[in-house]
Amino acid sequence: MLIAYLVILVWLVLFKFAGNASAILHQNHRSLNLVPFAAPSMLNGKINYGEIVFNCVFFIPFGLLLSVNFKKRRFLSNLAVILAFSLTAEIAQYLFRIGATDITDVITNTGGGLIGLTLYSLCNKFIRDDKLDRIIIVVGIVLLILFILFRTRVTFRY
Repeated sequence: MLIAYLVILVWLVLFKFAGNASAILHQNHRSLNLVPFAAPSMLNGKINYGEIVFNCVFFIPFGLLLSVNFKKRRFLSNLAVILAFSLTAEIAQYLFRIGATDITDVITNTGGGLIGLTLYSLCNKFIRDDKLDRIIIVVGIVLLILFILFRTRVTFRY
């Protein structure tokens, strides 16, 4: 489940769910924003909370799935993995000129992962490991199937 999630996450972060990756790679667009919650989060002069929330929400499963798969790793180690993944994705966007590199994305992505890690830790106090892991995996598989069905439906409709 973690591998499937990471593939989708890379597709989202680097290729924006595009069906044709070569079109994204040939955009030749490079921008860099090192001011948190600034320019790219602005839409028509207003803060685009939707993008901020979406970035955060889409990384919550990362924290949950890391907790399921790496129980012996410490909380801060898992958080460091999430931060490193997000930072690597943003640097890759800049190097390959495939989007806007934004510190806000790193912050919100890591925040989402932090929420996932925290949710697992809190739920684990009330639900046994094995049961909690099964719940997360089943819900994850259902959401993955729904996502795939939604994406293929949207892709074939247009």
